[in-house]
Amino acid sequence: MGDVTVLPCDPDQLDASLEVAAATVRGGGLVVLPTDTVYGIGADAFDASAVAALLAAKGRGRQMPPPVLVGGPEMLDVLGLDVPQPARALAERFWPGALTLIVRCQPTLDWDLGDTGGTVALRMPDDEVALALLRRTGPLAVSSANRTGQPAATSATDARDQLGARVAVYLDAGDSAGGVPSTIVDARTSRLAIVRSGAIDAATLATVVPHLAAEVDDAGPSAETEAEPA
Repeated sequence: MGDVTVLPCDPDQLDASLEVAAATVRGGGLVVLPTDTVYGIGADAFDASAVAALLAAKGRGRQMPPPVLVGGPEMLDVLGLDVPQPARALAERFWPGALTLIVRCQPTLDWDLGDTGGTVALRMPDDEVALALLRRTGPLAVSSANRTGQPAATSATDARDQLGARVAVYLDAGDSAGGVPSTIVDARTSRLAIVRSGAIDAATLATVVPHLAAEVDDAGPSAETEAEPA
């Protein structure tokens, strides 16, 4: 399996573990991290080589770009372009949480997530370890911590069994609290639509956006996800 570093997330050890994980990300390495849904494999979203390594670790190509986890709602405007008001309302209500918003991305961003079609899938996770890491690293390209076609990892051990030395550092926070993937909403226009059902059901979303459309099939490459943590 090769050498990997597994770091505890107990309160008295968390800061030291996060510093190692953040340094790994800054150096272009991959990190497995807990989220409020399933464990994710993360890379610096602005490091094209690291993102390519993330896709290779999962066994997938550029046609399935990873979502991006962010540390706050303000990142909707930093990374997204002309985000519609209904999407902002959903983020205000459900971030941090298990809601992913597919938006048009800023064309000037110096990144390469794969064949995104000019979109990006954004989420702010409701997990203190993930948020603490994001505060240290900035936006992370994050996909579920499993090989493509295999079950999503709900623990660092599950992730290590599948990914091994493809990932340098594993943050071990025990079993994930959720296990159910996020709900994905296409928010490229003001006509929002659910493209994957998940932890937040349609009825709950409709309390904020009453005319949320049913599932659609054409949300672009950013919607081509498995049990993603984003």
